[in-house]
Amino acid sequence: MSLAHDELSRHATGRPSAITLGVFDGVHRGHTHLIAGLKRRAATREFASGIVTLHPSPIQVLRPTARVAYITSLEERIELLRATDVDFVAPLTFTSEVAELSAHDFLAMLHDALNMKYILMGPDNAFGRGREGTPLRVAEIGAELGFELEVLDDPLDGDSGRVSATAIRTAIADGDMETAAELLGRAYSLRGPVVHGMERGRTIGFPTANIAITPDRALPAYGVYVTRAHVGGESYMGATNIGIKPTFDNELPSVETYLLDFEGDLYGRELRVEMLHRLRGEVKFDGMDELVDAIAADVEATRVYFATGTGRP
Repeated sequence: MSLAHDELSRHATGRPSAITLGVFDGVHRGHTHLIAGLKRRAATREFASGIVTLHPSPIQVLRPTARVAYITSLEERIELLRATDVDFVAPLTFTSEVAELSAHDFLAMLHDALNMKYILMGPDNAFGRGREGTPLRVAEIGAELGFELEVLDDPLDGDSGRVSATAIRTAIADGDMETAAELLGRAYSLRGPVVHGMERGRTIGFPTANIAITPDRALPAYGVYVTRAHVGGESYMGATNIGIKPTFDNELPSVETYLLDFEGDLYGRELRVEMLHRLRGEVKFDGMDELVDAIAADVEATRVYFATGTGRP
């Protein structure tokens, strides 16, 4: 058996399964709409409901020079998928070997490893070598191997248009956190361990927590954001700067959060910040006094946001 088969089979439940398949980056409202449909259909058939999530993204494997900006880390994605209360979540490492599998061989692997008897596809879904696994081809293979195919023909639209990972990445890149939240069904967040930075904030009265973020994460447009910070089971108002801090000529972007009304040491602890609203873009200040005044104004605008729902005094 292949490594991919073994990776999948450890999630088998011993029951026939109904699955859906994809990257599921962001686990957005379109994904949860699909998963809700899967759970209903699995319950009707008395099958186990399961999600096969691919990582890394096939684009990253098929086009190695392409940069993929992930909305969620794999760990966060699995947590969010499990929170939908399906019977199992099966991460599948997408390798060049998996990419070379024909649609028939790929589906045969799912059928054997997970006792797959039903698969629910989105209307634009296709898989297998050369994306030959269109709904028509999958139906043919299902008739041969003994599983049922259904295509969910009602993709989800929201107030901001079609719900998709592409639309969410665009909103994040534009700093439009309200649209990102509407499409995701929750606030976009970044999380990671708090690491040592230059510690300039301590010297000016605004100590910040510097979060270590992997380079493949989607970052909002550079600037200052109202955030809600979560650490140790508690939440705090936060003002978060994302960018290269041009006042100090930094080259690499950082994510630094000032937690309002917090005292303590955060180094080494995991911090999650929900990005709620962009206050302003990144600015290069002429001196420290101008910088301190701007940060003080950002903090005040953050308090106003939490009190009134807007960042304007």
